[in-house]
Amino acid sequence: MKNVYVVYCFVWLLSAFNAQAQKKEIVKIWETEANLKVPESVLWDKENKTLYFSNIDGESNTKDHKGSIGKMNADGKGVTVDWVSGPSAPKGMGVFGGMLYVADVDEVVVIDIKKTKITQRLPVEGAVFLNDVTIGDKGVVYVSDMRTGKIHLVENSKVKTLLEKLEGVNGLLAKGKDLYLLVNGTLWKCDETKKMTKIADGLDDSTDGVEQTKSGDFIVSCWNGIMYYVKQDGTKTILLDTRAEKMNTADIGFDAEKNRIYVPTFFGNKIVAYELK
Repeated sequence: MKNVYVVYCFVWLLSAFNAQAQKKEIVKIWETEANLKVPESVLWDKENKTLYFSNIDGESNTKDHKGSIGKMNADGKGVTVDWVSGPSAPKGMGVFGGMLYVADVDEVVVIDIKKTKITQRLPVEGAVFLNDVTIGDKGVVYVSDMRTGKIHLVENSKVKTLLEKLEGVNGLLAKGKDLYLLVNGTLWKCDETKKMTKIADGLDDSTDGVEQTKSGDFIVSCWNGIMYYVKQDGTKTILLDTRAEKMNTADIGFDAEKNRIYVPTFFGNKIVAYELK
């Protein structure tokens, strides 16, 4: 009986050690000056080795054309705050085929990266608060509307509704034939048949950005100032919590090759970069 107890203790200690060894953490590597203009989203463009960020610069749902898209190098240097002006309250972004697609209140703004100018504005009928953008392998653009609870898709410049009745839907991530989405503290997977599978719940209700690591796990940011590491089985740990400092963590960007997370701080007016360990 004593030997059984010893074995049990050994197994328990080994499990505890493995759990601790596998626990993820982040280390801050740089931050910009706090001179951005309410940055809501960050996007890593692997092809151009560039970080884009969206500046709301005003009300988050007003068509005032005061917003802009900025850009910087991967090390946080070479910052151009107003790289492209003209959007109103730009938020989520996606890049495909040399074009940058931006969610902007009730339309998707298309920017030619090389020409550094807006080439299209695609109205989304009935849209109220377009928020996040993700793009599939074949160039289909998905955009969420947080206020109407809809996800629209854009293909060949034509817009149609994909999903409805998802009140509070925000962060989107297209991977293969699946679409991952954040709805009020819950991470879901939607397959090509529109079947919804819950991956994790119990996250802060202000879920905002979602990215996927090379291992298939997820990084989820919440606007209120908390960021999670979510495993494929739904278990989660907190990577960052800046709620006490009232520092937002909005729609994150991620470089999966270097395991770098780029956090837009919204009212903090800066972007902070972390390395995922």
